Amino acid sequence: TINDETVELVQPYFEMEDYTLQHGKKVCGNVAGLLSWTQAMVVFYGVNREVLPLKANLAKQEGRLKIANAEKDKAQAELDEKQAELDKVQAKFDAAMKEKMDLENDAETCKRKMQAASALIDGLSGEKVRWTQQSKEFKSQIKRLVGDILLCTGFLSYCGPFNQDFRNLLIKDLWETELRAHKIPFSEDLNIIAMLVDQPTISEWNLQGLPGDHLSIQNGIIVTKASRYPLLVDPQTQGKAWVKNKEQDNELQVNSI
Repeated sequence: TINDETVELVQPYFEMEDYTLQHGKKVCGNVAGLLSWTQAMVVFYGVNREVLPLKANLAKQEGRLKIANAEKDKAQAELDEKQAELDKVQAKFDAAMKEKMDLENDAETCKRKMQAASALIDGLSGEKVRWTQQSKEFKSQIKRLVGDILLCTGFLSYCGPFNQDFRNLLIKDLWETELRAHKIPFSEDLNIIAMLVDQPTISEWNLQGLPGDHLSIQNGIIVTKASRYPLLVDPQTQGKAWVKNKEQDNELQVNSI
């Protein structure tokens, strides 16, 4: 119920020298309490004049805050919903990208395999001519095989004691003539050495001390391939040294006479 007029009416009393709490106590305690209460009410009125608009504004702002929080909660709910949808879409996108990468890797692997297959096919197409020619050569060799085997077995059985010239005479002039007479196919350019031994074996013999000329290689074939014990006429002892080196791992025993 205090207003500006009431405060204005009591202001002259507040300006009096004896309107104080100490003077009021000298007169009466109740007067002192009343005096203190009037001063407090004026002060309260002054403060309340500033506080009431603030309270009203606070209540107004609290209402706005409540509305804003409600809108915020609604917006947050919508955001959470959209985020959940985004997460689902992102998961689908990641899965699609992974599938795409897998397909690209598979396609690249398939492409490399196709290129390798194409290169292999191209290479094999060139080999087809050689294989066809070689197949024909094999058929021809099969037809000549009987005669070639007769020449090789005759060489192993009968050519051991003779020199190179007489061996050639036996093979070229006598035996091949007999084969032609009996119409037995054989290779005109038959290489006895290539027929009976491979090149790595010849290289091994050379390392063991056997000379590399044709006669020595033929002698080595006779020693290793013939079923009968060979007789070596070896004035230079090259054959003896070769046999020792060749058979040293087999505990060869040598009897000196």
